[in-house]
Amino acid sequence: MAHGHHGSAAAGHGHGAEGEPHAGQRHLPGHIAAALKRAGGPADSAGREWAGRDLSGEGNPLHRFDADDGASDPGVAEALAALLEGRGDEAGVHRALATARVFVAVVASLAEGGLGEHGFAEDKEADMALVTIAAPDGRKALPVFTSVARLEAWHREARPVAVFAPRAALSAVAEGAELLVLDPGAELTFVLRRPAVWALAQQREWTPSYTDASLVADVEAAAAGLPHVRGIEISPGTGVASRDASGRVVGGGGHGPELRLTLALAPGLPPEAVRETVSELNGRLAGSARFAEAVDSIELKVRPAAS
Repeated sequence: MAHGHHGSAAAGHGHGAEGEPHAGQRHLPGHIAAALKRAGGPADSAGREWAGRDLSGEGNPLHRFDADDGASDPGVAEALAALLEGRGDEAGVHRALATARVFVAVVASLAEGGLGEHGFAEDKEADMALVTIAAPDGRKALPVFTSVARLEAWHREARPVAVFAPRAALSAVAEGAELLVLDPGAELTFVLRRPAVWALAQQREWTPSYTDASLVADVEAAAAGLPHVRGIEISPGTGVASRDASGRVVGGGGHGPELRLTLALAPGLPPEAVRETVSELNGRLAGSARFAEAVDSIELKVRPAAS
């Protein structure tokens, strides 16, 4: 991933054959927009007032950052280790992050400058800006880190700021970033795709689309009535897996495509009929709000149905 974007810009990612992204503006679902509006307000996401609450000390482990040693959250470290060893999954990492402290990177950004009396550039005002990066598909992503050491190894000039992971997810949405990238440059870099980021921002559990049984009915409904379709299957996409620093394949943490749809079509169809069927299915899926929220990106495969 390429380093170096500051500020906010929105990027969209549609659903196309073979998982190709389509640029465009994505409109946030109402509950995501509402969560953003509450961010920074007088109450938490449950509506409980911040006023009068002690956010440090016993009973508030999610906000006990005053004596933070900068080390990795034990639960997140264990979830990532389990993923590396093949005994864990993406949902397990997401669950661990739901109650974890992470670090975001901020850098000084010149807000206003000018020439001094001796002709040299002077900083008049400086803001602190979140560091964002570009994913391989061009989308904006927010890097977050499990430890101060990993952040400093990645960006020596950035300042680490401890933050509750769901708050980092809200910041990502506010910045127009659809991906959360955990520990870029580390032994394992784990990417949370858009549906997982939105779920984390809302502090709710996330089910990966490729394991979501309720999504099967939506896909079958989208394919209903297409004359050449004989069956449709859901499976993990080729972009679910990632690789660690040694090149070992890891069963999660990839940036997409996350969902594979395999269409069984009537045998002997001419190429134009196949293209029309795929295009019509893509259009129907794009029109489903439920599918669009649950799925980040897809790859579509076709095969002849057994005669």
